[in-house]
Amino acid sequence: MMCVLPLCPRLRPELLSSSLSAMAATLLVIALLAGQPCQAGEIDYSRDIRPILSDNCFQCHGPDEGSREADLRLDLKADLFRQQDGHAIVAAGKPDGSELFRRIAADDADERMPPSDSNLSLSATEIATIKAWIEQGAVYKQHWAFEPPVAPTPPPVAATVVLLEKQQATMPAPASDASVPAAELIDWGQDPLDQFILRRLAEEGRTPSRPADKARLLRRVSLDLTGLPPTPAEVKAFLDDASPEAYEQVVDRLLASPRFGERMAWEWLDAARYADSNGFQGDPERTMWPWRDWVVAALNNNMPFDQFTIEQLAGDLLPEPTLAQQIATGFNRNHMHNGEGGRIAEETRIENVFDRAETTATVWLGATFTCARCHDHKFDPFSQREYYELFAFFNNTSETGSGRSGQLAPALPAPTAEQTQQTDQLREQIARLDKELQKAEKQLDLSPQPPSVDEPPEPPSARQREAIATLRKKPAGRTTVELKTLAAVIQSQAPQTAALLRELEDAKTAQDALQKAIPQVMVMDDLPQPRKTFMLVRGAYDKPGEAVQTGTPAIFPPLPPSESGKPANRLTLARWLVSPEHPLTARVIVNRYWQQYFGVGLVKTTEDFGVQGEQPSHPQLLDYLATEFVASGWNVKAMHKRLVMSATYRQTARATAEQRELDPDNRLLGRGPRFRMPSWMIRDQALAVSGLLVEQQGGSSVKPYQPNGVWAEATFGKKKYVQEHGDALYRRSLYTFWRRIVGPVMFFDAAKRQTCSVNASRTNTPLHALAVLNDTTFVEAARAMAQRVMEGREDPSERVAAAFRLAVAREPSDRERQILTDRYLSLRSHYADDPEAALELLQVGESPRNEALEATDHAAFLGVCLVLLNLDETLNK
Repeated sequence: MMCVLPLCPRLRPELLSSSLSAMAATLLVIALLAGQPCQAGEIDYSRDIRPILSDNCFQCHGPDEGSREADLRLDLKADLFRQQDGHAIVAAGKPDGSELFRRIAADDADERMPPSDSNLSLSATEIATIKAWIEQGAVYKQHWAFEPPVAPTPPPVAATVVLLEKQQATMPAPASDASVPAAELIDWGQDPLDQFILRRLAEEGRTPSRPADKARLLRRVSLDLTGLPPTPAEVKAFLDDASPEAYEQVVDRLLASPRFGERMAWEWLDAARYADSNGFQGDPERTMWPWRDWVVAALNNNMPFDQFTIEQLAGDLLPEPTLAQQIATGFNRNHMHNGEGGRIAEETRIENVFDRAETTATVWLGATFTCARCHDHKFDPFSQREYYELFAFFNNTSETGSGRSGQLAPALPAPTAEQTQQTDQLREQIARLDKELQKAEKQLDLSPQPPSVDEPPEPPSARQREAIATLRKKPAGRTTVELKTLAAVIQSQAPQTAALLRELEDAKTAQDALQKAIPQVMVMDDLPQPRKTFMLVRGAYDKPGEAVQTGTPAIFPPLPPSESGKPANRLTLARWLVSPEHPLTARVIVNRYWQQYFGVGLVKTTEDFGVQGEQPSHPQLLDYLATEFVASGWNVKAMHKRLVMSATYRQTARATAEQRELDPDNRLLGRGPRFRMPSWMIRDQALAVSGLLVEQQGGSSVKPYQPNGVWAEATFGKKKYVQEHGDALYRRSLYTFWRRIVGPVMFFDAAKRQTCSVNASRTNTPLHALAVLNDTTFVEAARAMAQRVMEGREDPSERVAAAFRLAVAREPSDRERQILTDRYLSLRSHYADDPEAALELLQVGESPRNEALEATDHAAFLGVCLVLLNLDETLNK
C-alpha cells in the first residue's frame, strides 16, 4: 500500500482541509500504522507534533517543574532527545527504539501514556503522526511564535495558477458566478498580501471571489475605518467616479478623518481595560478620559506604533517628558482598584502590579502570562521567576494601594485646551493686578490716627491689624478672605484700590474653581530608590520568596544593556518590545488589525500565541505583514490602508452553499468579510443615519439613555444613574460613561473592561433584537430617520428608497421597495385606527419632532425605519 495523500496540519479528521476528507485521513492513518511508506510532505514538529504533546503531555512533562513527573521534560529539544534509564526518549528514524512512541502506542494500560486516570488519550491519528515524524528523522523546530519573523518571498502568481489548474483537474468544484476564473487570476491581486491568500486557496483547488459592488464596498470600508456609514452624497460621488483611483481616494479620505481615531480607539480601550470607575463594591468614579482622548489623538496623528508603545509604557521616563507623554502612561493605571473597607493596601498594590504585567504580556506578546504567577507555565517556556522579573518593571511606582478615589497618586492635572487658555488668562490678569496694587498700596496708611493733636492714637482694632498684616504680603499671594477684608477696610480711604482688590479676589476665586475642575489623571512614576521585588509563594502578597531583578523570558532576545549601568526599567522594556528582532510584538499587532477587518485573526487565538494557541492559517502572510510593519517604521495608517486596499478585502461577501460548508468561518479568505457589527457601532450607525449624531470630540464621558435602576441594583442603592440631556444623548458610543461593575447596558457583546481583552465575543441572540427593536435610542433614531426622509418627499415609495439608502448605502430592489411600502401602508392603517398609539410612539426620545408631519404618517414610517435598522444587512458589515 502506498500513501500519496497530502498531510494535513495536525492529522485530525475534524480539522482537515477541504481537499482531505475524513475517509482519506483514515486511510493515511492505516498506512502509517502499517509501516508503509508515505509520500507526504514533511511533518513539521512545531505545527504537527508540539500541539499533540502540549495537549496531552505537557501538564506532567512540560515547563512546570513543580508538576513534572519522572524527571521527564518533553518541551525542550535537549530533553526530548536525551537518554533516560538507558532508553532514548526519541531516536531519530527509529520509532520502535523511541520510548516516547513505545509508551503512547502500548497495549498494556499500565504502560500506556497518558495514564488512564489523566482523562487524556491520543487518537490513532495522533499516534500515527508521531510515528511518521520519528521515521522522517524527528526534525525538531522551535515554536513558530518564538522565532523572529523573516520576510518570506511572495509566491509567484503564475506558478500559483498552474497549481490551481492542477488541483481543479483532480477536485473540480461547482461553478459560481461569484468566483474569479483561473484565467483572470494573473491580474487579481497586485499586493503580495493577495499572493499569499491566492496560494493557499489554490492548494485547496479554489479561487477567490469577484470584487464587491461599489456601494457595498464603500459601506464596508467606511464602517471599518471610521465606525460610521457613508452618507448618500458620499455613495453617489463614489458611484459616479469611474477613475481607477476612486477607491484609494476614498480610503485616504477616511484615514484622514478625525473619525478614524475614534473608531480605532475602541479595541485599544478594551485591551487597556479603560473605564470611568474603579470597580469593586463601592466603584468610585475616576477621570481617565484624558488618556482616552490621548489615544484618539495619537491614532489620528498616525503616531508610529513603537512610539505609541513607548509613551504608554514609559512616557514619564523619557527625557523631559511632556504632559501628553505622562498622560499616556495612564495605560497602566486603567486597572481596577479595590479600596473597600478592610482591604489591605499592600494586597491591592500587588494585585495592581499583577494586572500591569499580565496586560503588557497579553497586549504586546500575545502571551498567557497569568499562568506563571503561582508556578512555572505548564505549556509555554515561561518560569515563575521570569514572571516576577517582568513584574519587577511595574513594581517601582509610588502607588501605595491605599485610598478609594479615582485620582489616586501618582496623578497629574490634565487641563483641556479651554481650561489651559482660561488658566493663562487668569494668570495674566492676576499678575497685572498684583503689579497695579503694589504701586497703589504704597499710598495707603492704615495706622490709627489720634482724635486730636493732644491725644495719643487708639490701638489698632483686630480688623486693622489684619489689614496691616495683609499689606505686608504681595497682593497675588493673599487669600480671597484677606483680599475681601482689606478692601472693606480701605473702601472709604482708597475706593479705587479697593476696587482693584475686589477684582483680584474675583480672579483668584475663578482660578481656584478652575483648578478644582481640571481633571486629575492617574499616571505612572518611579520611586527614586527602587522597591525590592520578590517571587511570591503561590502569588500571595504576604509570602515573599527569592528576590529578583527586572528581566524578560529567556526564550526571547535579551534586553539591551543599560546605558547608565542601573537595572533595566520600564523604558528599557518598552524599547525591547518594539525592537526589530523581537519575535512577537509586530506579529501580535498586525494579527489584531487583521481580526478587525476579517472578523478573526490569522491566528485565531488573538490572546495566545503560545503552544496552546492556534497555528496561523497563513503563517507566511503573518510574517510578511509583521516584517513589513516594522520596515515601514511601524506606520499604523499605512498598514490599515494596505489591508483595506487588498483584493482580498475587496471581495464580495456572497457565499455559495459549498463555500459555507467547506469554509464556514472564511479562514481561507475566499470571500469578503461579513459578520455582525459590534453593538457600539450599531448604535453609532443608527445615530448617523437618523441625523441625530453629535460629532463632538473628546471631553468627559456622557450618560445617555439607560433603563432605570441598573446602577442602583448593582451598587446596593449607592449609585444612581443621572441621565444627561441635549447633545450628550447623541454623542458617539466611545464617549459613553463606563461603570466598571455594570457596563453600559446597550453594549451587548462588549468587553467587560475589568481586565485586558483583545478578542471580544460575537454572538447572535434574541436579546440583541430586543435591544435594537425597543431601546429608546433606536426607536428615537427611527423616528428621526423617518422625519429626515419624509421632509421634502410625498411619495411613499420615494421615502422608502431614501430610507433604504441611508440604512445600507444601496438602492432597494423592486421587491424590497414593494415589501417596505406595503409595510408602511399596513402600519398607517393601524395607526389611523389608533391615533393615541401613534402619538405615544412619537414621544419616545427627547429630540424635537417636526409637528408639521401628520402623526399617523410619521408613526407608520417610524415603523418602516425601525425595520430597516434591524435588517440583517444593516446589522452586519
